Amino acid sequence: MQPLRIAVIIGSTRQGRVGDGIGRWVAELAGQRAEVEVGLVDLGDYDFPPSYPDQPTEAMRRFVARIAWADGFVVVTPEYNRSFPASLKQAIDYAYDEWHAKPAGFVSYGYRSEGVYAVEQLRTVFTELHVMTMRNGVGVNLLDDDELDTERRRQAATAMLDQLTWWATALRDARRRQPYVS
Repeated sequence: MQPLRIAVIIGSTRQGRVGDGIGRWVAELAGQRAEVEVGLVDLGDYDFPPSYPDQPTEAMRRFVARIAWADGFVVVTPEYNRSFPASLKQAIDYAYDEWHAKPAGFVSYGYRSEGVYAVEQLRTVFTELHVMTMRNGVGVNLLDDDELDTERRRQAATAMLDQLTWWATALRDARRRQPYVS
C-alpha cells in the first residue's frame, strides 16, 4: 500500500516567526507513523507574486503541485488580528481542484487564544474548497508555553493525526474508486 502523503504547510512568512519550528515538530511527529510520508511546505520558500498574475508563475505551479501530491494536510498557522495570515490565504487560493475531497488538520499558535480564531476562519475557507477539516487540533499559547513538545500537546497532535490519517485513507480510496465532482 502506498503511504499517505501528508503535506505540513507552514503558513507564516514573517521574519522571526515561530511557525517553522512548530511545523518541523509536527512533521517529525507525523513522519514517525509507518503509513505516512511527510512533505514540508514552507510558504517562506516560495517567491509568490505580490498580486494575482494573468498566468501562473513557476512558484505558483510548484505550490499547486505539492497540494495535488498530498492526500491530506496539516496547516500550521499563526493568529494575526483574530485571523490567519494573508500569505496563507494567497497560497490557498492558488489551488482549487487540488484541495477537493482531502482532509486538513490544524496546528495553531498565538497569544492567549492559541490561534483558535485563525482556525475557525480557515475552516470556513476550506469548507468552500470541499476539504474535510479535523475536529481536533493543536494550539500553542505563545505567552504561557515555554516548551513546545509537552505531553498534552503530543496527545492533541496524536488525536488530530489519528483523525487525519483515517480521513486521508478513506478519501484517497474514494477518489480512486470514483473521481470527486464538486
